[in-house]
Amino acid sequence: MAREELTRLTGSGNGECGEDDCPNVYRTERGTFVVQGELSNAFTPPHGEGLVEIPESVLREAIRALGW
Repeated sequence: MAREELTRLTGSGNGECGEDDCPNVYRTERGTFVVQGELSNAFTPPHGEGLVEIPESVLREAIRALGW
């Protein structure tokens, strides 16, 4: 899936990185979410999965963007 196919919910200039590329939350056409952030080593996820860490402010911004 290309980034152009995702709806960017964060990074409007009010978050941690502003208009830069990190961290961000995206929504797919299927209604699922893609989270971009710092890699986390909190635990080892199952094969094919990964862990990222984002600040609370980014998650709150994504929730506001969805009107929740």
